[in-house]
Amino acid sequence: MGTKETSLPEIDFDVKVSKDDEKQIIIFNDDVNTFEHVIKSLIDVCEHTTLRAEQSAMMVHHNGRCSVKSGSYKKLEPRCTALLERGINAEIQ
Repeated sequence: MGTKETSLPEIDFDVKVSKDDEKQIIIFNDDVNTFEHVIKSLIDVCEHTTLRAEQSAMMVHHNGRCSVKSGSYKKLEPRCTALLERGINAEIQ
């Protein structure tokens, strides 16, 4: 008896990358830090442009909070710590 080779039909799969590991640094409004301090900190720590830092500071002022950086926890943790050391209320969510 001979062996008969069968070919399986090709199946296309959509592979979705999970964003479960992606986190965000959220900063919160306070009555202590000046706009200038927050803007400078976002430029220095989160590598924002001046315009983006100004926009984020305004969002925090009006909304009480703002996401300022996203990525893996490992990459965000030192940045969040640096913001906290500057007196900015921040956390990773």
